[in-house]
Amino acid sequence: MVTIGSFADAARGASGTVVVIDVFRAFTTAAVALANGARRIVMVADLDEALALRAQGLGSRCLGERHGIRPDGFDFGNSPAEIADKRFDGETLIQTTSNGTRGVLLAKGAQRIYAGSFVSAEATVRAIQAAGPGPVTLVAMGETSESRADEDEICALYLRSRLAGRRPDPTALATLVATMALRADTVTLSAEDIDCCLRLDSVPFAIRVAIEDGRYIATAERPPG
Repeated sequence: MVTIGSFADAARGASGTVVVIDVFRAFTTAAVALANGARRIVMVADLDEALALRAQGLGSRCLGERHGIRPDGFDFGNSPAEIADKRFDGETLIQTTSNGTRGVLLAKGAQRIYAGSFVSAEATVRAIQAAGPGPVTLVAMGETSESRADEDEICALYLRSRLAGRRPDPTALATLVATMALRADTVTLSAEDIDCCLRLDSVPFAIRVAIEDGRYIATAERPPG
């Protein structure tokens, strides 16, 4: 059974395999970082924790945002375009965002957690299928705790369709998101970021999040086949 939920409450109450979705831009940024050689990403709740982990040598660079803006002291913002040409070979990165990483940390009832977006969609579907039958919850995190994000909701619907064996038109999907999901809030999405976020299946791996020593660690999981 595949269930779609929205916001932090859905992440908090989810069980089984949980895909926390943040298309613009947290988990597209994470996918680009892993594709560019990062070994793993530590997902944390707040800015001070991220900076403290870097100071302790538990991660080399911090990336993330608050209110869409790169926090003071961070190496990178929450922008896939910003790191598109950066190499992170073998590095451990630290990420915190207003919604995406928060949702991951709230999914305490999950047996498996994936960080989802369009760029890793097909790999995420294949990873879920390879794990065998069981409940799946797709959580669209939204712009805020009370405001849906079109792109996250559409990504959840797309993943559900693929898990059911259907094949939505990828060109139509990209057009739909690009023409619907332009926000009216204070976050400025660059054209380059939008382009990066709409590159369906551009990475060949899912982003699996596992708990190690009490920390939520994201790595690239390449599905079989």
